[in-house]
Amino acid sequence: MARRRKGRDINGIVLLDKPLGGSSNQLLQKVRWLYKAAKAGHTGALDPLASGMLPLCLGEATKFSQFLLDAEKTYEVTAQLGVRTTTSDADGEVVEEKPVNVSEEQVRDACLAFLGKSKQIPSMFSALKHQGKPLYYYARQGIEIEREPRDIEVFELDVLRIELPYVDMRIKCSKGTYIRSIVDDLGQNLGCGAYVTRLHRTEVADYPTDKMVSLEKLIEIQESLDDGEFKALDDLLIPMDTAVSRLPFVTINDAERNRFDNGQSVKGECSEPLSEGTSYRVYHGVDTNGIFLGVGEGVLDPKDQGIPKQEIFVNPKRRVVYS
Repeated sequence: MARRRKGRDINGIVLLDKPLGGSSNQLLQKVRWLYKAAKAGHTGALDPLASGMLPLCLGEATKFSQFLLDAEKTYEVTAQLGVRTTTSDADGEVVEEKPVNVSEEQVRDACLAFLGKSKQIPSMFSALKHQGKPLYYYARQGIEIEREPRDIEVFELDVLRIELPYVDMRIKCSKGTYIRSIVDDLGQNLGCGAYVTRLHRTEVADYPTDKMVSLEKLIEIQESLDDGEFKALDDLLIPMDTAVSRLPFVTINDAERNRFDNGQSVKGECSEPLSEGTSYRVYHGVDTNGIFLGVGEGVLDPKDQGIPKQEIFVNPKRRVVYS
């Protein structure tokens, strides 16, 4: 018999306003302890020297964390020109210093050149894995690992301030984009070097910035609660289906819910025409006011065997288990 995980069966997402310092996993474990949650996971780490929005998934919400990991992110970053470091941020050793002989117009043009699609070589001081270990494990030993360029996209880039040698930018980008690498490349393109002095994540997907909560606030609330009381903390949780809010949805009735809960394909009312291979949110009830059951994928009715006028059903992929 499988051992039951200790902790509460609490489901939802905490929008943590990550402070400077400390790893994302350390903060995750702290928040999990505060909520006494049985399960918890984050949606992509922030560097210790970065702050800002860190969605933490509790309970069944962990099943949908990949959707947030794949979503675009928005950052505010301050770059200092004239200095290059080993890590492209303040945590590294200075390897080069040069005078900053560029105009504001040159800086602005160089920044805006990063807009659009490009390929980026990940930093050796990233958490990307090589043979089971993060790249920074090798970097700290002076070992250089060959990295393949990755496709990235910068959707928006606003130059907020230029007070040389400092440049403030707001960057909205695809998953897997390393802001430190953009800043390092900026410095190289300008011929003077650059590194990150401040990095703050303001947005993940569509989550509102004003819903973020600090670790200090969570601790303050937890310490004020009576034993066994969690309502004040639970009220801060965002529903777990917000992680997949961009997917179309299907609503099903009582009979179809029983089939879905048992891993069988279902058919219901859809917010848009069903299509094979598309992912859908699945609810039991009316519209999205019903009970969120998980995510399914559109599949051809297996009974049709390729006959014309096939119907599209939803096959369960990630089901929520309610205790």
